[in-house]
Amino acid sequence: MADKPSKPANSPEGAVAGELSALEEAFRKFAVHGDTRATGKEMHGKNWSKLCKDCQIIDGKNVTTTDVDIVFSKIKGKSVRTITFEQFKEALQELSKKRFKGKSDEEALQEMYKLIEGKGPGLTGVTKTVASPTVSRLTDTSKFTGSHKERFDASGKGKGRAGREDLVDNSGYVSGYKHAGTYDHKVQGNKLQMFPGMRLLRNMLLHVSAGKNYQHSTGLHEVCYKIN
Repeated sequence: MADKPSKPANSPEGAVAGELSALEEAFRKFAVHGDTRATGKEMHGKNWSKLCKDCQIIDGKNVTTTDVDIVFSKIKGKSVRTITFEQFKEALQELSKKRFKGKSDEEALQEMYKLIEGKGPGLTGVTKTVASPTVSRLTDTSKFTGSHKERFDASGKGKGRAGREDLVDNSGYVSGYKHAGTYDHKVQGNKLQMFPGMRLLRNMLLHVSAGKNYQHSTGLHEVCYKIN
């Protein structure tokens, strides 16, 4: 006896089988969402509610969150907290009559399946981090004052220990001096010349150190320096 030919995918029967396969895949995705120990064979109430929200089964008019909770409690067993895939389809059938009023039971159920096919858990309900004006003000280093301002450079990067402690400066310059290290550069870049007045001062110092009296009419006012 020859085997019966399988139904083509574009036939009504084949289409229903394909939809159920996509439906079961969506069920498993939502069933394991947020639970690493879940097998995907059973779905908790919170995951059921998320599926109904993410897939827009809840429209806020014909179907509300209350309707979703009531159907879940009605379908699941009394001593369990989850529903199986078969119970999931029963729940969809219950809600389809409310969600798609004016359609036949079969049409309403197919429309319900279309809302779920190929869907997965989204980020609906996940709180996004938004910086409030207060937080922005408290974290803007350019507006810091006093000792807090000294802890960061112009780019907002922390200075580390130098920004928290007063490190001793042994350079020999007074605090706040902005030309440290420039003297040697100027002296080395210029030529120091000795004029007659300088020679006079040198000779006077030599005679005094030798215990001799030394007189000269020019005086000390002729001592001068010239730096080119």
